[in-house]
Amino acid sequence: MKQILFVAAVAASAASVVAAQQQPLTYPCTTTNPDSYKFKWPVKRVAVIGTGVGGLIAYRELTENGYDVDIYERDNVPSGNWHYTEETPVDAPIPNAPIAVGDFVPSLPPQGVELPYTEEYKEGYVTEQYRRVHRGPKPIWASLKSNAPALPHAKLARYIRAFATWHGVNANDGNPHAFYNTRVEHVERTETGWSLLSKELVKTEFNTTRATWNRRHYDAVIVATGRYNAPNVPAIDGLDQWNVHFPDKITHSRAYRRPEGLKDQTVLVIGAATSGGEIAREVIQHAKQVYVSVRADRFRGPHFPLADHLRRLPPNITLIGEIKSFKNPGSGIETSEIQLVNGTVISGVDHIILGTGYRYTYPFLPQYINSTLGTNGTLPREEGFTQPLITDGTHIRSLYLDAFYIPDPTLLFINANFGMQSFTYAEFVSLAAAKVWAGKADFPNTAALWEWYDKAVKDRLGYGGRFQFYGAERTQGQYYYNHVEPHSDNWPLTFWIAALRFFVGWLNDAAPKYGGRQIDNLPAEY
Repeated sequence: MKQILFVAAVAASAASVVAAQQQPLTYPCTTTNPDSYKFKWPVKRVAVIGTGVGGLIAYRELTENGYDVDIYERDNVPSGNWHYTEETPVDAPIPNAPIAVGDFVPSLPPQGVELPYTEEYKEGYVTEQYRRVHRGPKPIWASLKSNAPALPHAKLARYIRAFATWHGVNANDGNPHAFYNTRVEHVERTETGWSLLSKELVKTEFNTTRATWNRRHYDAVIVATGRYNAPNVPAIDGLDQWNVHFPDKITHSRAYRRPEGLKDQTVLVIGAATSGGEIAREVIQHAKQVYVSVRADRFRGPHFPLADHLRRLPPNITLIGEIKSFKNPGSGIETSEIQLVNGTVISGVDHIILGTGYRYTYPFLPQYINSTLGTNGTLPREEGFTQPLITDGTHIRSLYLDAFYIPDPTLLFINANFGMQSFTYAEFVSLAAAKVWAGKADFPNTAALWEWYDKAVKDRLGYGGRFQFYGAERTQGQYYYNHVEPHSDNWPLTFWIAALRFFVGWLNDAAPKYGGRQIDNLPAEY
């Protein structure tokens, strides 16, 4: 396996072939049933959605293992969230859009038309906005650097594009299996696989924009669209009224690019985590005053503690508590009042930045979105009930190893978690899929998949905004496990094992049984 080790989000690639004398790590079986999962059809053709880190690594692993792979990207170049442009996304809806919408409403061709189907539109403002929504400008700002080591976003984006070129899937490589400017609008199960409806949107030499819808069929689908697409706007009383009365004064952090436009203003940043805290640190160098509003951190499980973010804020930032309401708007935003939960009232704010994160949602998979369940509601695991991926947008459900959709493991998600090394983790998940789909690695049956999942839900203290968090404890520490039931007939073996070590052990155990390469053991720091 060509292993790419990154610290947080930065690459230091190292290709290697395992020496014959290496002893493979072994792993305890995670299923109480000796029968493995039986796939309903052979997997040969695979669609990958997204050309960021996860999508490109998946493309490489699958093609090197003999799969026929198409890769889709709504943007005009690869690099995912690291593709910086001065163009910003459209304004975040306030209040939140319905969870099934996310950051776009799927655009479908007229009913009954033969595909591929094409339409053309005259150039103008409306068409420009049409392309803007289709492309989805990314939520990074001009000075943003990756976190460890500090690498400018432009350098990281160039690395990712070079990686795409090396594997022949950059936008200018002319690869017939790479579809750029092409957004996936709908994916659905068929009797023998998956049907994928896409829409390409490009400018023509005749001063028009051409839209082309097409449908293709695959044996498996990999979703690698990242987790920074649909903005989250907190439901604070009065915020929607302020947004109506003071247009362009309330923005989500995904639209932030530079601090100079906020010179000599009083700015309120809501949220102090990665985006909110770092933007506040930059804005205070130009603004007259910066307030940062935070809620108490009461979560007991693994997460990035709020205190770690607050320590990075400079002393000339004013830290305030949680906001209770935006009171009736006055004649201007600067004369309008904001009430905190503790009763304090502030005014004089010129601009508000919502550093309030993102929601999980996949508009092209509407059949797996069930907003009626809220954060904690569940469905019976019986025939006739579609197990959801998305409910309230705070987390993703029904995934084994946070990757394989349990009711049908030919649907895979890569790098939907946070707090882990995305380059390394994508590589292990991609190789696991390549082996499992080819029958070269054991894969637990459905009952065992749900058994693992239910234990993970319990271990993570239930659903919510930290359900997808890994961090060092889960990525490298004691995490993947089963439980012991002494004297039972099946004797599931008890253990806790780090996520990455789990993948190494699982896949290396499969190599001598089914053929194929073993992968390198993890470095000592893992």
